[in-house]
Amino acid sequence: MIHQLTHIDPKAKIGANVSVDAFTSIHEDVEIGEGTWIGSNVTIYPGARIGKNVRIFPGAVISAIPQDLKFGGETTTAEIGDNSTIRECVTINRGTTDKMKTVIGKNCLIMAYVHVAHDCFIGDHCILANAVQMAGHVTVGDFAIIGGSTAIHQFATIGQHVMISGGSLVRKDVPPFTKSGREPLSYAGINSVGLRRRNYTDEQISVIQEAYRYLYLKGLNTNAALAEIEAKLPNTTERNEILDFVKNSERGIMKG
Repeated sequence: MIHQLTHIDPKAKIGANVSVDAFTSIHEDVEIGEGTWIGSNVTIYPGARIGKNVRIFPGAVISAIPQDLKFGGETTTAEIGDNSTIRECVTINRGTTDKMKTVIGKNCLIMAYVHVAHDCFIGDHCILANAVQMAGHVTVGDFAIIGGSTAIHQFATIGQHVMISGGSLVRKDVPPFTKSGREPLSYAGINSVGLRRRNYTDEQISVIQEAYRYLYLKGLNTNAALAEIEAKLPNTTERNEILDFVKNSERGIMKG
């Protein structure tokens, strides 16, 4: 149902069974998938690409232009995957020439007052708790959980299956499968509970734990730890993901 007090530009593409409440504004060059619900007082700007069965709560602003002085009006997008929930007063900016789009994956929960800046890529099944503030060009892996009021520096990378404590300042990259907290942000073990919930075996978890013992608990520098991991741990998908993440980190990984 489309409320009569809603404004929808004739050029917007609205799927079947989309419901839009009163006082919402949907601009041109917007695509909304079937079954999506959009609450009242939502503003959806050009470039929004919203999937199926998405829920967007009152006060959200989707696909506004980036808060980046280098932005020159280029045609870019902000994409939200199927079955994701965008809570009250969330702001999601569209991309710039860097990646040309901002992306939130499928089955994500983005809680109230979160800001997702330009060119961020958030994976599937992620949870961003209330008031997470994300600068531009941030990448977040699948199944990451980021605690409320966390601030994330531009260009930071957060691996998959990560859990970050609320109120954290993320200045460095956060390797996959880990828990982190304190100030400065530091390693606090692996996310074993989350991994078991997602059907990781004891053998897989054991390899992950041993890899992070080399990285954080044995007093080795990063290069020496990587060499030990490569030489002494079995060649598994999880081991290789940790190695690749650390080797490719441009900001450096968080402290031990």
